[in-house]
Amino acid sequence: MTPAGLIIEPWTNEDLGLLRRINTPAMKKHVGGPETESQLLVRHARYLRFPTEGLGRMFSIRLEDTGEPVGSVGYAERVWQDEPVFEMGWNVLPEYQGRGIAGRAASAAAAHAADTGRLRWLHAFPSVDNAPSNAVCRRIGFELVGECDFEFPPGRFMRSNDWRLDLTR
Repeated sequence: MTPAGLIIEPWTNEDLGLLRRINTPAMKKHVGGPETESQLLVRHARYLRFPTEGLGRMFSIRLEDTGEPVGSVGYAERVWQDEPVFEMGWNVLPEYQGRGIAGRAASAAAAHAADTGRLRWLHAFPSVDNAPSNAVCRRIGFELVGECDFEFPPGRFMRSNDWRLDLTR
């Protein structure tokens, strides 16, 4: 079952509540667990600064017909293997998982990243144990580069798959 249409909207101050809903043990089990309130506020402020700093973009995922927030998706610039790339991540609230939302939102965010014309590669680094996120990467056309040790959150390394999408295609 797929929901009515989706939209991705630029991250705003009002999305702090959504970020708190995402910050649960179940939602964060593949990335080191929930963050403290102070860490969450730092993350939220960083998401708000993305457009003005020109380093990426964060979006809330919303149901088109109601505007209800159902998750987040975004990308940010980083250096990976000595090359500037965009890194992408997404979260879909548990009650909306399994409906194709992550893939559709990630495709829309990837198109946004491509439209910047700034970088060739968009990477995603889901844990090797996160089957749904790895399936999203495969489904929307990312190429599996291989496994790697990826630092996320800072100070914690996890075994991840390195997926990349050529934004010039």
